[in-house]
Amino acid sequence: MDRRSGGGADALEVVALSALTTFLLGVGNGAAGEIGKNLTLSAGTLVRRTLGRETPLPAAAEDRRALAARVHARLSGDPRRAGEWARMLEGSPEPAAEPSQGAMPPAPWAFTNQEKVLKQLVREADRPWEGRPRVVLLSGPAGSGSTSVALRLGAETRDRFPDGQYYVDLRDAAGETGPDSAGVLLRLLREMDVHPDLIPGTEAGRERVYRQLTAERRALVVIDHATSPAQVRALVPSTPDVLLLVVVSGPPLLLEAERVAVPPLTDRHAKRLVRKVAGPEHAARVKARLPGVLERCRGNAFALHAEARLLTRDEPEHTPADRTGAWPDHPVRTAVHAASLRLGPDALRLCRLVALGGWPSVSAGLAAAAADVHEATAARLLDEAVDVGLLEPLPDLRYRFRPEVRRQLAETAAAEYGLGACADAVTRVLDALLALVLPASRAALPESWRTEVPEEHRTASASVPDGLAVLAAEVANVARAVVVAEEHGRTGTALWLARSLWPLQLKAGYWDEVLPALRDAARCAEETRADERTAAALHFQLAHCLGETGRWEQAARAARSAVTYERAAGHARGEASAVELLGLLSLNRWEYEEAYARFAEAEAVYRGIGPGEEGAADLPRALALIERHQGRALRGMGRPDESRRCLERAVDFFAGRTGAPPEAYNHARALTDLAETLHEAGDSATALVRITEAEVLLPASAAPHRAYLAGLRRRCAAATDR
Repeated sequence: MDRRSGGGADALEVVALSALTTFLLGVGNGAAGEIGKNLTLSAGTLVRRTLGRETPLPAAAEDRRALAARVHARLSGDPRRAGEWARMLEGSPEPAAEPSQGAMPPAPWAFTNQEKVLKQLVREADRPWEGRPRVVLLSGPAGSGSTSVALRLGAETRDRFPDGQYYVDLRDAAGETGPDSAGVLLRLLREMDVHPDLIPGTEAGRERVYRQLTAERRALVVIDHATSPAQVRALVPSTPDVLLLVVVSGPPLLLEAERVAVPPLTDRHAKRLVRKVAGPEHAARVKARLPGVLERCRGNAFALHAEARLLTRDEPEHTPADRTGAWPDHPVRTAVHAASLRLGPDALRLCRLVALGGWPSVSAGLAAAAADVHEATAARLLDEAVDVGLLEPLPDLRYRFRPEVRRQLAETAAAEYGLGACADAVTRVLDALLALVLPASRAALPESWRTEVPEEHRTASASVPDGLAVLAAEVANVARAVVVAEEHGRTGTALWLARSLWPLQLKAGYWDEVLPALRDAARCAEETRADERTAAALHFQLAHCLGETGRWEQAARAARSAVTYERAAGHARGEASAVELLGLLSLNRWEYEEAYARFAEAEAVYRGIGPGEEGAADLPRALALIERHQGRALRGMGRPDESRRCLERAVDFFAGRTGAPPEAYNHARALTDLAETLHEAGDSATALVRITEAEVLLPASAAPHRAYLAGLRRRCAAATDR
């Protein structure tokens, strides 16, 4: 059957109610970025043409199912429209390609005697399916070795899970509770190597892609250091061959799952672990000190590892009082205390001061700021801390503490150095972060007025080779720093740090990562009555981020606040930009008339900026973007001739035909919009020409855009063949 004909019974077969429902459930919850918005807009215009009136995009799944039923009822008596829907459904790009097989971290070499626990986990993977999801909650006290068990399971069950093993560690999040469910899904899809442009912005869309990618696959999904059931409920598998392993450091969560506890190691196996880690060359020392080690560690795997590493050093054993400290019943704390005694005073001071901020990870530069030492010195001291087990090395010369280690070091810092010295250490890290990310933000978007920075940071941006990379490496620290700065009375620092994140959310799609910082900063700006332009900038960033993640009502409220603040500041360029954002939010919800009105309002504000006034230099480009947006809104309103004229003017501007520098990316986007309008107006032959022009402009890395154009080409070709 040649469904490309898109006519008659063939078309009605393609547009079955189930297929239409699935499509409309995915619209707006599908691919992120411009391509997802293009598909959403195309679906909205077709819904309008089918039903004969503007129909806003429903938010709830049940309302979308009802919409699908109304559309389907109309199609049964309209074969031509059914053909359009058939081509739309068949020409839509796939939400994601086949996932990679993942890459579990290596299992610990010295893993010892958790075979009973492993057997319990394997039993859950092998039991009869019977419709019951395969979910295991693996838990144990801090340092018990639950992560090691999970990694060993991955190493021993590769044959059971040949389609993929995916490991997500939530420890590096900015807050104590880690990312929310949408953030966990995002990390998992990245681990599956889903292209960033194909990862939906909404939680519902991400869950949909996750389930598509794991359907009929034999896969292991490990979520380590989970802190709440809500983080993982969306990952509970609905197919028989996927095992979800949720690892908790501490008490078990209230999650419907097979519960498996990681017990302390017996003395026999604890001895074996210590001997493995220390090595045979230290057997005599191990034998002499082993009784004390076993008593202090009480079968805790982390403590045993730490003590065994210390036994490799040719140093006298400390007295029981020194070794035990104040925590005889807490083996992890005792091990941290013992490791601290092996560090020199400079390294120990650095660790304690770095631990104060609760930073998700640190570089030598940030550690140097905390301790007020040279960066090379900090790097050496960090390596010393790694050697005794107080720090974990990460890729790209970064480091992190285990949470329980960090807490203990931070607790002892105030007693050792005083509150003033501790506050100074945190302040130095905040200043170092500010000096790092503000120039990086400017370097990432050097022409944007939204990345203007204070005078003292402007010249540094010229020496930043990759501003986005710097911001991406520090985004979790910046999110944490916004909270810390406010706690320390550094309101201005908190607000500038949040503003520095604009390139990440605009160019790299780091919406989940920056959203907590933007919420905190926008609230802080309101409560402290920050200057209107700063408050406006933060509310605009917040509105953009909320809109990209499908939180439409919240986004609209934040955008309206941005308009109010910009208007109060007398900043016409900012006011027009915020009104434009309100129009885009309406456009993405299929409220085309409201969107067009907002774009017209924004254009009027832009045109009120006179020669030589602030923002005048940005006007030609801003007006070209408004023309493009107006063309898209007019298309949704069923006014194709006006839409075409607007979009042709935008194409001319971004092609460089009006004297402005050409912009290949925006040129391709405008050509794609124009091709859509031409196709819907019945001129598919010309639309095919515009599609070819857009394809030439796109780099090879723009795979989602190319895939979308390929689908649009098929729709146009089918229309010309009829």
